[in-house]
Amino acid sequence: ALRTGFQAAQTKGYRYVLTIDSDGQHFPSDFHLFLDKIEQEPDSLIIGARNMNTENVPGKSSFGNKFSNFWFLVETGLNLPDTQSGFRLYPIQAMKQLRFFTSKFEFEIEVIVKAAWSGIPVTSVPIGVFYERGAKRVTHFRPRVDFARISVLNTWLVILAFLWYRPRRLILNFNAVNIRKFVQRHFADPSESSIRKALSVAVGVFFGIVPIWGFQLAAAILAALLLRLNKAIVIVAANISLPPMIPVILYLSVKTGELVTGREVVLRFSGLNIDLVKANAYNFYVYMIGASVLAVVAGLVAGILTYFLLGLPGRKGTADAHS
Repeated sequence: ALRTGFQAAQTKGYRYVLTIDSDGQHFPSDFHLFLDKIEQEPDSLIIGARNMNTENVPGKSSFGNKFSNFWFLVETGLNLPDTQSGFRLYPIQAMKQLRFFTSKFEFEIEVIVKAAWSGIPVTSVPIGVFYERGAKRVTHFRPRVDFARISVLNTWLVILAFLWYRPRRLILNFNAVNIRKFVQRHFADPSESSIRKALSVAVGVFFGIVPIWGFQLAAAILAALLLRLNKAIVIVAANISLPPMIPVILYLSVKTGELVTGREVVLRFSGLNIDLVKANAYNFYVYMIGASVLAVVAGLVAGILTYFLLGLPGRKGTADAHS
């Protein structure tokens, strides 16, 4: 229904579409919040962020929202308070070039992830929410089937994010201006201690090297959430394992493994990849030991170096109280 509505509105030349769930949880009068927001941020995709701590909010809804928010963060690097709300404003003309393949509940996840990947700003605005005490909500959501479909979609989006979107975005954004902006925003923030920033770098580098290929970034983000670290710094530091750096990390891991185990591995740096390392059980053992040790050492060195640099004279806001 959403996709059909979008297509019809695009054909008629509309710039935006405002959608709302039909189960009575939203207040239609909140529509003006979206209009105010879109005036400030044109062509953004705006999600109405519900207060999930409100009385009578079902436990399943609260858990599902947190679950969805986490995977959206992994897939896009963006932190949103409510990725499941159906009260949204879509910039349908800006979305015209996007292609979607889902057609049920999981579409609401696919659309915001692909919008973020395409460069459309995805943001939120606080809205009210109403859940009637003891009332049975009318819903077409089938917990087992639809949750399975959503899980399959998230798995596919995570794979795409690691193999294409994140490397592509990092390469496109790798310029002096953006690097300077990132450093000023996250390292020169006086409200955040130098220890927390240094720990964020250390944890990111550790998970970028530790031999859990395919899960490194997800594990780094989870650690950042659990330890309450700077997620942006952790994510950037974890990207030390981008494709151009993989041969270097593999080579250093093998050499570290040789020092620790006393065993010798015959591998050339040229053309070195994880498949070559895994092809031989002997080599793989040395690599696993070496990568684990290297991850710890590199993380510690990166963290200590960051803490030292943040404490240098002239670094305003970084030589503050380390509480």
